[in-house]
Amino acid sequence: MPAVAVENTLPSSTGWHTRIVGNHELVAAGLAGVLLAVGFTMMRLVEGGTEPAGGAALHAPTTPGEWLVWSSLAIGMIYGGRAAFEALRDLQFNIDVLMVLGAGLAAWLGHAEEGALLLFLFVLSGALEDLAMKRTTSAVSALNSMIPTETRVQRGGQWISIKPDEAAIDEIVLVRPGERVPTDGVVSSGATELNQASLTGESQPRPVAEGDEVFAGTINESHPIEVRVTRIASDSSLQRVLNLVLSAQERRQPVQQLIDRLSMPYSVSVVVVCLVVLAVLHFGLGRVWSEAAYTSITLLIVASPCALIIATPTATLSSISRAARAGVLFKGGESIERLASFRCVALDKTGTLTMGRPRVQEIHPVAWSDPNTLLALAAGLEQGSTHPFAQAIIEEAERRGVEPIMCDRPSFQPGLGVSGIHEGSEVRLGRFAHVRDLMPICLHARVQKDMQELHERGTLAVALAWRDQAGVFVLRDEPRPGGEAMVREFHDLGVRPIVMLTGDVPGVAERISSQLGLDAYYAELHPDEKLKFVETMRAEHGRVGVVGDGVNDAPSLAASDAGIAIGGIGSDAALETADVVLMNEDLRAVTWAIRLARKTRWTIQTNLAFALCAILLLAVGALFGWINLSLGVLGHEGGTLLVVANGLRLLIYPAPETHPGVASHRIDGGPDDAGTSGGRSSFVAAVPDTAVTG
Repeated sequence: MPAVAVENTLPSSTGWHTRIVGNHELVAAGLAGVLLAVGFTMMRLVEGGTEPAGGAALHAPTTPGEWLVWSSLAIGMIYGGRAAFEALRDLQFNIDVLMVLGAGLAAWLGHAEEGALLLFLFVLSGALEDLAMKRTTSAVSALNSMIPTETRVQRGGQWISIKPDEAAIDEIVLVRPGERVPTDGVVSSGATELNQASLTGESQPRPVAEGDEVFAGTINESHPIEVRVTRIASDSSLQRVLNLVLSAQERRQPVQQLIDRLSMPYSVSVVVVCLVVLAVLHFGLGRVWSEAAYTSITLLIVASPCALIIATPTATLSSISRAARAGVLFKGGESIERLASFRCVALDKTGTLTMGRPRVQEIHPVAWSDPNTLLALAAGLEQGSTHPFAQAIIEEAERRGVEPIMCDRPSFQPGLGVSGIHEGSEVRLGRFAHVRDLMPICLHARVQKDMQELHERGTLAVALAWRDQAGVFVLRDEPRPGGEAMVREFHDLGVRPIVMLTGDVPGVAERISSQLGLDAYYAELHPDEKLKFVETMRAEHGRVGVVGDGVNDAPSLAASDAGIAIGGIGSDAALETADVVLMNEDLRAVTWAIRLARKTRWTIQTNLAFALCAILLLAVGALFGWINLSLGVLGHEGGTLLVVANGLRLLIYPAPETHPGVASHRIDGGPDDAGTSGGRSSFVAAVPDTAVTG
């Protein structure tokens, strides 16, 4: 897979400097500054000048000091003039044109040193912005560096070296200690620990063994493993995340889109206003031509919206970069704004508030002679399902050493269960309503009562029926780390109510809600009912956020004002529908992301207010002659740099706290109901050794 070129996508106030390769722009700015300082000193002190050289019209330099000043001006014109020419060639009248026009007019009036000062600061600020903005692409650079350039694949009975994008699906690649996994796959041989901190933000390595899913870009820390490729390199999770970050940097917030649309009309308006001021001062108030022109040029420079244009993208890109380093992906500036503004939240349960990985705790052979046969038949029936309940039953059979009994013609009924044929008779597994028709009437009351009591105690239960036999499996799904802390922080942020929407039974929903301190819960909901609840919450409480696992919650995430997907590294649904994707599983990252989004919004608002006030005050000062051109230039460019610095402070926003047990859990999101069909998230972490499985 070819490396993705990392470019600065910042819509800068000095757009020309992003098109210049290398650091020679900064060197040129430094040279121009030295020439200006030495030349100005010579003009004032050595050559005895007390006023700017020249008069009311352009004249050639005559002294060494003037030559140095004009040399500084020429260097600035090389960089600024090129950008202005390109803008005019594209029929754009932007800030580049305004700055070059202002500097040229200042020199024409005999104030070459002030024109040189303007271009020196203009070039310098552009170079510094460029260097600073490179820090906001650190997340992209880090992801880009995680793409291996070579891997070893097994072909013809031997290992050969190829590029990762040449590996085909189902081929076996070798990942040795210290190497990065070249693409998404499943461990086919060996066991090791993978460091995926740069991808998910998890601090602890994740143990993997045969059958576990691995992702491109993670680092093998201990033993060699063989991996069966499940996605080609260009479709890997790492590549999709990289594409997401790149596209996020190009998505601008609504206020920035408005500023971009008004930039050219504003620049033209500034020129028109300055011409009107020139006419009023000279013809209306009788000021001499050079004095009126000097005031107009000062106004032209201070009214240019450099700080205004840079205010939003600096903060936005800094926020996107900071979040990505913490394993949180913002899908652009608009997503940040949406995340910062919602006032109530709806939470999915399975795979979001809980681990989404239920374990079989007990097996009740209600009317079954052999519990192992009961388990073997259930495991065989579930072989084709990826539902968490199915995985729990299959794993329990493996733990007990029970060989699954395969069934014919398996079929899945969403929200109900699974059916098949064994020895000519139908077998069903799932909810009581799904299996009752296969049970003897004498067992109905007992099985229904057992399942009801289990549900009321907050555990999960599914029943199996075949011929005249029936049994019940008892499962339990535990809350995800950081859930209680997330709820408390939601309340601290003023987000209320916090509601859980689940397709599970009321008893389980009540247990999870009580453990986490939620404001309310609604159980036994179908996906369309969840959507109705989201609409109801929006009508009653305002903007609503939805937190889900990105699989079956895709409709609710898409319908929300701000969608947050948990553990989305391997989930296409999460990357496509959510505004924010959390790559790790600690729920406290949800509220951290909200705090960062609100901090970003506040920073943008502060930058915009400062930029507008600076333009207004400097413009008034220029009109009334309170500031000269030099002070106007310093105020204009200095304000731009202050706005940039304020936005870049988001790069050092404090990292989120993590739960000590986060890296030792496994996430498997699935349909939020007690049925047995559906899919699950492909993000997999390690299963704790102490997990209860029977």
